[in-house]
Amino acid sequence: MMPAESLAIVAPVIFVAYTVFGMTGFGAAMVAVPVLVQFIPLQFAVPLVVLFDLACTALVGGSNWRRVSLAELKRLFPWLLLGIALGVTLLHNAGARWPLMLLGGFVLFVCIRGLRGSPGETKAPLNEYWAFPFGVFGGVFSALFGTGGPIYTIYLSRRLDALDQFRATISVVILLSGVVRAAAFGAAGLYSQPEILASAAVLLPVSLVGLYAGSRLRTRVSPELLKKSIFVLLAIAGAGAIYRGWVSPS
Repeated sequence: MMPAESLAIVAPVIFVAYTVFGMTGFGAAMVAVPVLVQFIPLQFAVPLVVLFDLACTALVGGSNWRRVSLAELKRLFPWLLLGIALGVTLLHNAGARWPLMLLGGFVLFVCIRGLRGSPGETKAPLNEYWAFPFGVFGGVFSALFGTGGPIYTIYLSRRLDALDQFRATISVVILLSGVVRAAAFGAAGLYSQPEILASAAVLLPVSLVGLYAGSRLRTRVSPELLKKSIFVLLAIAGAGAIYRGWVSPS
């Protein structure tokens, strides 16, 4: 298990990240990973968060299987698998600098895009062939940083008109992505790192308490205030990841 002083820093981050997840249904890794990499290695943080994603996504999305768009799942999933394979290879072999800077840049891009979006904005549907780039890049970012959710969300929101079908499908995509990533991380030896499974066992209850707190707060916080607060938090974390990558050895 990681030292007590590290747990004292990591535990509040996990709690806040999964409180956000409980309120929104996504975004835990987007909140957690850019902050965690300030204190623990990327190759430790991402596999750790995947375990919490699996537990929490299964609890939230397990009742939505009947509403899933199987056509979109079949279209997206093979390319997602390819992206995860590429991302796991990069995570296992890459140095710290460029992955951290890429993570920070991606998080800042998501923040800018989210804050600039207009309420009620509608966009033309995407062609089904966009499943290839969105699936591959979503898989790469999922494996490298645990942050592929926004990429899948952009694709599916432009393919599925029914809100309940969209929510069910994105939930299952993220759940299946987590299962594949966990298996790939295990095969790559990332779960053989000292302390990771013991740390996960200690921190899993923290993520579940955060999930519960977020589900209770969901109807008590203004959606617009929640959105702005999350994006401000993400922007700070993204800038921190860029800085950490900049000062890290290549």
